[in-house]
Amino acid sequence: MAGSSSGIVAGLTAAALGTVGFLALQAQATVPAGLGGRAGASASPSTTATSTPSYDPTSTALPGGSGAGERVVYSLGANRVWLVSRTNQLERTFRVSPGSVDPSPGTYWVTSRSNAITGTDGTPIEHVVRFTEVDGLAVGFSAAVGSAAHSAGDPVVRSGGIRETRLNGDAMWDFATIGVRVMVIR
Repeated sequence: MAGSSSGIVAGLTAAALGTVGFLALQAQATVPAGLGGRAGASASPSTTATSTPSYDPTSTALPGGSGAGERVVYSLGANRVWLVSRTNQLERTFRVSPGSVDPSPGTYWVTSRSNAITGTDGTPIEHVVRFTEVDGLAVGFSAAVGSAAHSAGDPVVRSGGIRETRLNGDAMWDFATIGVRVMVIR
């Protein structure tokens, strides 16, 4: 009897360790970059920057002072996004339609992604790339699908969804993986 008890305990211990390892791998896939190995990453705006650059909304050029290296730059005033490579090359720029809730200017990191969900305004959306939260409401980029892709969301409903076309949503989805920096500027 004692031999079989120790076998059961060993089996349960092995199963528990395997479960913990599996959960750790899953958690690592959704951890903000700074916690997963990139120094300085956080889901909150950076407090080390003294100011964030503003941008001329009539220009499509990458704003100066918007950081260096791989990043998504989002201008609140221009309703424009730039996808910038690790070598500071502009890969794509496009206009977006912001939700009713804006993030504060600052530095963020992509913290979670969803392939397809329903937005807070009831719109079916895809390629959701979240990078912060404002008053308990997730803020991120997404593309509306189906007939909703051609209509504006309900302006009365609080939404942190920054809407892109489906083509631009595909580009954002491919570019902005967990841990990629998001610079929000005026």
